[in-house]
Amino acid sequence: MGGLILLIIGLVLVIRGAGWLVDAATALARRAGISDLAVGLTVVAFGTSLPELAVNIFASVDGNAAITIGNITGSNIANILLILGLSALIFPLEVGKGTIWKEIPFSLLAAAILWLMCAEAAWLSREPGVLSRSEGLVLLCFFVIFLYYTAGMPPRLPNPSDPNPALATKRIFIKLGLGLGLLIGGGKLTVSGAVEMAHWAGLSEGFIAASLVAVGTSLPELATSAAAAWKKNPDIAVGNVVGSNLFNIFFILGLSAVIRPIAVPPELMLSIWMTIGASLILFVCMFTGQPRRIDRWEGALMLALYGMYLWMQSR
Repeated sequence: MGGLILLIIGLVLVIRGAGWLVDAATALARRAGISDLAVGLTVVAFGTSLPELAVNIFASVDGNAAITIGNITGSNIANILLILGLSALIFPLEVGKGTIWKEIPFSLLAAAILWLMCAEAAWLSREPGVLSRSEGLVLLCFFVIFLYYTAGMPPRLPNPSDPNPALATKRIFIKLGLGLGLLIGGGKLTVSGAVEMAHWAGLSEGFIAASLVAVGTSLPELATSAAAAWKKNPDIAVGNVVGSNLFNIFFILGLSAVIRPIAVPPELMLSIWMTIGASLILFVCMFTGQPRRIDRWEGALMLALYGMYLWMQSR
């Protein structure tokens, strides 16, 4: 019963914080002349990835590889199949050419690099793969390249039809800070409640990491992208997910491996494969149905695939 109460309170805080974060980030982007996509890929993505960062740092210090790997791969899968699926059901998501040919392939590259690093040791020694500190540093170097790329994005051109920003600069940053705070606090409460309920039900640690913990730490992304889709701002909705996936692998997992090398549990290789598959599905969706758009039927298909993944992970 206590876990259910924590879960409900956490969800309320996450949803409220997401609304403030989207409003503040959009206003900040327009005032600074930064494109909504760049803000979604960086500021919003990093803010909504903070729960994953907090969980992974504690898991790395404790040497809990199942939580460290399962949280990241499960979160990335949920970001695409669950979050973009639900967001597309709310409002079909138009995707720019740059996102199709640059950001999404970069996200696919991140998943492929992770698979290669984890599978390399298994090929050579028939033992579970290990993410070493040197490989963690390589991931962090890719993260620096990603930041350099987003810094070079063209600024948002002034549009005479744009309304004047309704929020004062001070109020924007207050909303931004409060939104991030509610997202982090709500995400932590939600994870605590979900894990408590899962342990009570007798589920395995690997399944908890790749499903409940992953979905719990992805709730900020879910609430933020859903709120952005409701406000018909697809750049924030899609940019938040793609940027969060890049942050998760290149920065959070890279930092986790630097703190302590990660022995990859064999049962989580399915999640690593599915991380690649989800990125491929997102790329293919750009060319099926309405071009450069995630339609509602594609969103429904993503949700069905996510349900299938959870079923396979639980077996």
